[in-house]
Amino acid sequence: MSKLHKDIEKNRDFEGGIRSEYKSFYKQVKGNEGDKCKYSIRLDTYGCGCQHNCDYCYARSLLSFRGFWNPSEPSIADIAKIKRKIQKIPQGTIIRMGGMTDCFQPYEAEHHVTYETIKEMNRCGIGYLIVTKSHMIAQPKYVEILDKSLAHIQITVTTLNDVMALTYEKASIPTKRIEAIRKLQDGGYDVSIRLSPLIEEFMDFNTLNSLGIKRCVVEFLRVNSWIKRWLQGVDFSRYSLKQGGYVHLPLEDKLAILKKIKIPEVTVCEDVTEHYEFWRDNFNPNRDDCCNLKIFNER
Repeated sequence: MSKLHKDIEKNRDFEGGIRSEYKSFYKQVKGNEGDKCKYSIRLDTYGCGCQHNCDYCYARSLLSFRGFWNPSEPSIADIAKIKRKIQKIPQGTIIRMGGMTDCFQPYEAEHHVTYETIKEMNRCGIGYLIVTKSHMIAQPKYVEILDKSLAHIQITVTTLNDVMALTYEKASIPTKRIEAIRKLQDGGYDVSIRLSPLIEEFMDFNTLNSLGIKRCVVEFLRVNSWIKRWLQGVDFSRYSLKQGGYVHLPLEDKLAILKKIKIPEVTVCEDVTEHYEFWRDNFNPNRDDCCNLKIFNER
């Protein structure tokens, strides 16, 4: 048994969960993020590791030093427990899927927990904000069950270079993710490209602006010692603002980067409190919702 699995076994409780705030598939996010996020309830269909194993991943950095990160064999949420929880959620609530791990990582093709979760949310009238780095969500099987009045999709892209992406993330190549965004956009779904994290050195802005994508969510990179160790090709000397255990770009640097994005509708998701207030008051299309979700009433 590996050291990781030994550590996990030592920390199991009587239900088989891990004695950690990260053991639960369903959680109200609190603290700095919870104060800002309109959709602060997260539902993770897979946990304690993600097969995408991105070098900039905040969840990976939080769980690695606790010994709870296993990208090869993430835990799989119990769909029966998920259904019981969903049935208690007030109708009209919007739950964020993919908070600590990706709900469309490769395991989904085998275990289908996200598929069954979406069907149950549809049945109960619960909205879902899906954040993913996978093109799987645009496959016919999933498009068939996405309810336009409940589904909100953000597909994350950090570079448009397929070869470069594979050096720091094991997700779908960007070309496939862009195809998925276009397919869902053409189908009339509330879908955005999520530049998260947006790293200036990694993005070809001219190509980005030529893709015909209509909606964009930006989240800038924040850096801790783990991410600095893992992620290559970033000028970390520019990250000089300290807040919440991370270092961030100054606001003026962020503004200069945003000017390079010519997508029609751009909104910023922000961790730094002063910057969050600036985007809310001066930039974001919806000051009450930095995800800028479209709310349909088709049901």
